[in-house]
Amino acid sequence: MNRFDNTDELTSSEIARGLLDLFEELRAEEINEALAKNVPLETLEFFSLHAEEFADSADLDDETRKRIPNLLLLGYLLRVLEERLLPGGETYDA
Repeated sequence: MNRFDNTDELTSSEIARGLLDLFEELRAEEINEALAKNVPLETLEFFSLHAEEFADSADLDDETRKRIPNLLLLGYLLRVLEERLLPGGETYDA
């Protein structure tokens, strides 16, 4: 059974946990393939630029600076999943 089966009963939190579990299991090539299929190149470029600007303004160290684009991307992918899996694209558990 797929972690996203029975989507009528999933909450945003369960979708987020499933996404994180899935990414932990994927190899780098599989992650890149998933990104290519689900994230427009312009969006990736936007995240990279926005993360750089944010890191500069917040005076973040190099290790944190490297992680910001990935955090933005995970948030974007979570939103895409919510739109696809939840009725009416609802988000954010109350």
